[in-house]
Amino acid sequence: MNRVGARFARFGGVTPERPLPTPVRSFQSTFRAAAGGGERVLLFPDTFTNHFEPGIGVDAAAVLGHVGQGVEVPRSAVCCGLTWFSTGQLGVARGVIRRTARALRPWTRDGVPVVGLEPSCTAFLRSDALEVAGDDPDVVRLAESVRTFAEHVSPLLEPVEGDGRAVVQPHCHQYAELGFDADRELLAKTGVSPSVLEGCCGLAGNFGFERGHYEVSMAVGEQTLFPAVRSAGDAVTVADGFSCRTQVRHGSDVDPVHTATLVRRRLGI
Repeated sequence: MNRVGARFARFGGVTPERPLPTPVRSFQSTFRAAAGGGERVLLFPDTFTNHFEPGIGVDAAAVLGHVGQGVEVPRSAVCCGLTWFSTGQLGVARGVIRRTARALRPWTRDGVPVVGLEPSCTAFLRSDALEVAGDDPDVVRLAESVRTFAEHVSPLLEPVEGDGRAVVQPHCHQYAELGFDADRELLAKTGVSPSVLEGCCGLAGNFGFERGHYEVSMAVGEQTLFPAVRSAGDAVTVADGFSCRTQVRHGSDVDPVHTATLVRRRLGI
């Protein structure tokens, strides 16, 4: 971490043991819709995918195109509002989700599915947003349009043969609100046998980055996640949550992937 980053981390209450993620050129700024189109689908550029791991968005778009979808991405800035909601800033969260829902109105009004890649953001858009701004018809329409990557892709994908293995860490929001059935089905269709872990990775959003929480965060990871990843052998480690992938990298030498990345690799596209 450079001097400026270290100073920001110190004043921001970030524990020195945690390297901060580095922003890169955004997915939105580089995305180009493929010629030929297909059935329209909107890929939601959540903050984590958009600014930190845009390659996941690229992989997701490639898979969606492979199954006949015409992928579109909004040009304006959008955010689900979870950051403000989880820190008790409900008024700000309400304003953020309403602004996002208005920006996505051209798609949701036409019944275009909205595919989320980050479980925490996807879950918020589909359920918590209704608690914050359920009186807004744009928010309601958005919530009804949202689906996970696996939910959207699995019914469209023809099975491929294979004998791959994966260790999968579902995000806590996935446990609580989204479920894993569609993901299990999608992995099976790509010839992957998943070993699905149970329990929190330990990072828990900003919790593991805050001073005073590092030891607890890593101890939680040692309960199930880290031992499973370290002993995975040739199995791929899959974690759709940005925080889960971050925790795996901080607690092991393994570089985990998103489901979209694994599926693209299995399809060879």
